Amino acid sequence: MKQILQDMAKGGTTVTEAPAPQVSSQNLIVNTRVSLISAGTERMLVGFGKASYLQKARQQPDKVKMVLEKVATDGLMTTIDSVQSKLAQPLPLGYCNVGVVAEAGSGVAGFKPGDRVVSNGPHADIVKVPKNLCARIPDSVDDESASFVVIASIGLQGIRLAKPTLGEAFVVTGVGLIGLLTVQLLRAHGCRVLAIDFDEAKLEIARQFGAETCNPGKGEDPVSAGKAFSRGQGVDGVIITASTKSNDPVTQAARMSRKRGRIILVGVTGLELDRSDFYEKELVFQVSCSYGPGRYDTEYEDNGRDYPLPFVRWTEKRNFEAVLDMMASGQLDVTPLITHRFDFEKAPEAYDTLTTDKSALGILLEYHSSADIRKIKSVTLINGLSFNPQKAVVGFVGAGNYASRVLIPAFKVAGAQFHSISTANGLNSVVHGEKSGFGVATTDTQAMIDNPDINTIAIVTRHNSHASLVVSALSAGKHVFVEKPLAVTFEGLAKVRDQFESNQGKVKRGHLMVGFNRRFSPQVQKMKQLLDSVNEPKSFIMTMNAGAIPEDHWTQDVEVGGGRIIGEACHFVDLMRYLAGSKIVSMQAHRMGDAPGVAVTEDKAAITLGFADGSFGTVHYLANGAASFPKERVEVFTAGRVLQLDNFRRLKGFGWPGFKRMNLWKQDKGQSACAAAFLGAIENGEYCPIPPEEIFEVARVSIEAAEILRDQ
Repeated sequence: MKQILQDMAKGGTTVTEAPAPQVSSQNLIVNTRVSLISAGTERMLVGFGKASYLQKARQQPDKVKMVLEKVATDGLMTTIDSVQSKLAQPLPLGYCNVGVVAEAGSGVAGFKPGDRVVSNGPHADIVKVPKNLCARIPDSVDDESASFVVIASIGLQGIRLAKPTLGEAFVVTGVGLIGLLTVQLLRAHGCRVLAIDFDEAKLEIARQFGAETCNPGKGEDPVSAGKAFSRGQGVDGVIITASTKSNDPVTQAARMSRKRGRIILVGVTGLELDRSDFYEKELVFQVSCSYGPGRYDTEYEDNGRDYPLPFVRWTEKRNFEAVLDMMASGQLDVTPLITHRFDFEKAPEAYDTLTTDKSALGILLEYHSSADIRKIKSVTLINGLSFNPQKAVVGFVGAGNYASRVLIPAFKVAGAQFHSISTANGLNSVVHGEKSGFGVATTDTQAMIDNPDINTIAIVTRHNSHASLVVSALSAGKHVFVEKPLAVTFEGLAKVRDQFESNQGKVKRGHLMVGFNRRFSPQVQKMKQLLDSVNEPKSFIMTMNAGAIPEDHWTQDVEVGGGRIIGEACHFVDLMRYLAGSKIVSMQAHRMGDAPGVAVTEDKAAITLGFADGSFGTVHYLANGAASFPKERVEVFTAGRVLQLDNFRRLKGFGWPGFKRMNLWKQDKGQSACAAAFLGAIENGEYCPIPPEEIFEVARVSIEAAEILRDQ
């Protein structure tokens, strides 16, 4: 497939070839016919990409604050790496797609191959979209008109919040694409409409749609125009679809409104409001969220769970359908909004037009390639690569944030031979495969695992897939590196163990490694050296100032992420096991009690471990701390001595002969050393750097701790 990407660091817009996405539950695969460039949103994104670092910072002061906090806790160099890595991630553009269904995943009803559909899919010749973000197109609606459905639904949701009634006087401020569609939708509601904009050409189109107009660029006063338009009573409502940093649209809306009028913000404006403007009139002010109810709800969008119609009449999908019905009836006409058409392959020219021609409105991309050409599962990134089979020849499964920013670079520094990289959507495999020197990008994970030229599989996917992928890779006779956790359930853990044990004797010195990198960090290695010189039990206090994440984040989902104890706290269970150098013989766990206004999650808890040699320690996993406090702290008390490690940057020794401190210029959590140890063991025929019994022990204890916390 081919897809449009925006370089957020340097500003370039490119058409990139990638493996086609594979169908999955609750999703559709669609062959695109036409897509619409969102003039406002995409012009803003392209402009941001072309801006300098200083200009980017000025546009996002909230992100600057987060960066400064990270510098204070993680150090300057780590923060710079993080920011540069974030900006280096190209952004897929587009969300107004029309095409034909090629495949329907399990759990999808109401769609079949051959159906024409509209969706919020990006600019790509093949898209994978959730079923609740698709709507079938009536036969009487052509493809070009249907491409405006998603944009129109944004305006429609603003109108639904405003609740207009027949005969009311409404103002639309800013008549770009969304604004002009909003004008028509309000007219269809039986409202009188006043359109406000600085662009006379757009106001002319608004007049064609039956609106009266006001052009502040000609010296016309919006407030006076609004009052005159409302016959001196004040307008009933204002829908702001403009994009500006100015506070004027909201201020003007308040001053032209009648008492108890409604103001809905669909666009983006400054929000420094004068309380008196709203207080005296008891005005309603509300910000509209995208296409409607369901937007950004994981259960609705990703898991396909619809809201019951009697209780939520209008969802984002039903808004799509309502707009299509209005197009079919002739009440919504988008023909005057189409200003340009480009072949999809000439997309960079389309974006040049978008940024240089301010009169551009509806820019359409047309897709003419055959469906067979689009659907390829693998793309060759580098021709003619050769590999030494005596060393690790690696296939990566997953290229998300951690994999691309940390693990793949760590493997590369350690000298890994990169063969293939597989992702579910195909795009990330190309982006990060090209950057890191992989030979092949693919969406066919099983074929990659079965490839005889690959002897090592690295798994960096969502946690619930780890166990099955590990079993698949082990059964194919591969060395396996899996990012923590090994499994999220006892059932999954048992399957991994059974497969691993059945491999013994069949695969010579086969390795199963979990990415417990912290035990490989230079400061932890120093701690281990010091502690091994003491023949006494140790007491550990380990604090993970994990920070809060949304309750609906996938890592909090017990079935997908396994929860934060299994998914993250396992790092410190392993670290304590390593530093103690003794088997875990007891475990207790306790979480914070339920309280009003506090999410009931397991990420505010303490896990106390007892060891066979008499050592004990507690892992404090806390999501309710301050970001300015060190994110990770390790303290060890033994034989009248103390070690204290802060954020893998500063190590202090108290009472240790000949040792006081070991500080680093840059945070080092051991990722590179961990990868190097794993790859070195394969190349040299050595045993796995982490003994298998410790890997399974830590996995079992972590799952047990999580289950205890959930039962409290």
